[in-house]
Amino acid sequence: MNGEVTVREVMNREYVGASESDDLLETTELLIREEQQSILVLRGNEPVGVATDRDVLAYIVDGGDPDTATVGDVMRESIPTVDPDATLPEARDRMATRSAEFLLVMADGEPLGTLTEHDILSTARLESESTEVVEEVRQVATTGQEATTDGMESAAEDSFDSQGICSACGTLTRELASFNGQLLCADCRDV
Repeated sequence: MNGEVTVREVMNREYVGASESDDLLETTELLIREEQQSILVLRGNEPVGVATDRDVLAYIVDGGDPDTATVGDVMRESIPTVDPDATLPEARDRMATRSAEFLLVMADGEPLGTLTEHDILSTARLESESTEVVEEVRQVATTGQEATTDGMESAAEDSFDSQGICSACGTLTRELASFNGQLLCADCRDV
């Protein structure tokens, strides 16, 4: 991964959209079915708010009636957004300052997708691994000798540092590869 990775390269291009007047239970069922955590609330094509699975739970815990509730009853009007050409460190900082679990990727007033904490962490891990490989290649090129690990290679193979979680199925695996902006295990890449 040469240079700074942008939001566009790792964002999820799918999101759940709903109208303010949509039934809350039906929309929550859609969230579960689509395995998403957030709802983009739209008025026509214009984003006017967001609601998360936590917002739905908070509404119910506070005594709200889910049978008569609409998405508008639980939505937040503040939408944490990011430009698709922003770098991942910029997106991470925006997420941290807004205390957001995700950012809506917007360009020219149109929603393009979402960026989650998982997307950023997965990519940061890949960048770290590629930096280590580049450093080892440089050492081999300059000294003509392979970098020594003093027996740490076998320990690294057994550690959790060489593993990751598949974006599609959630499986912990050592064989992740980037595909359409997601890190996928061998089984999910074959589907």
